[in-house]
Amino acid sequence: MDYTFSSATVLLLLITDPFGNIPVFASALKNVPPERRAKVILRENLIAFGLLLSFMFMGEKFLKLMNLHETSLQMAGGVVLFIIALRMIFPPPSSPEIELPGEPLVVPLAIPAIAGPSALATVILLVSRAPERRLEWIGALTVTIAIVTIVLLLAERIQRLLGERFVMAMERLMGLILIAVAVEMLVGAFQALR
Repeated sequence: MDYTFSSATVLLLLITDPFGNIPVFASALKNVPPERRAKVILRENLIAFGLLLSFMFMGEKFLKLMNLHETSLQMAGGVVLFIIALRMIFPPPSSPEIELPGEPLVVPLAIPAIAGPSALATVILLVSRAPERRLEWIGALTVTIAIVTIVLLLAERIQRLLGERFVMAMERLMGLILIAVAVEMLVGAFQALR
């Protein structure tokens, strides 16, 4: 599958799942004073952006160091995406709330909520398939993180305005699209093996 700037941006948005992360962020920031929440959200998104950006530049070296092929990464990414998408469509019966004593730092918000294994695999895959378009992929990642940040900064308003059911419906729709992307990744990997 050949990606364009817009398709890479949509793919990264589906994987980072800003609507699905609204409850995670709300739970993790419960004990953070309201006036600090925006700063924490900005910080966590910047950390996730930095990590994903570093994987864009050093991911290929990591693959070579681990003696992994692009096809293996594509298959693994497809499987992980498929599992994540299934959990988006069919969430577990009860998700335990995240109890943090103070302000969260890196875990669980930057990693794995935003920059999870599937996002890391996807940025490596984008660059390994078209390294000459690295600036385009950086642009797609920048737009994605900007949108994720805006959605999470407005999370309380979004939940009040649209309601929890709408947010859940959006997450399930994103999961459905992500399943199609995961299947496409797996099909592409199997075709590359032939």
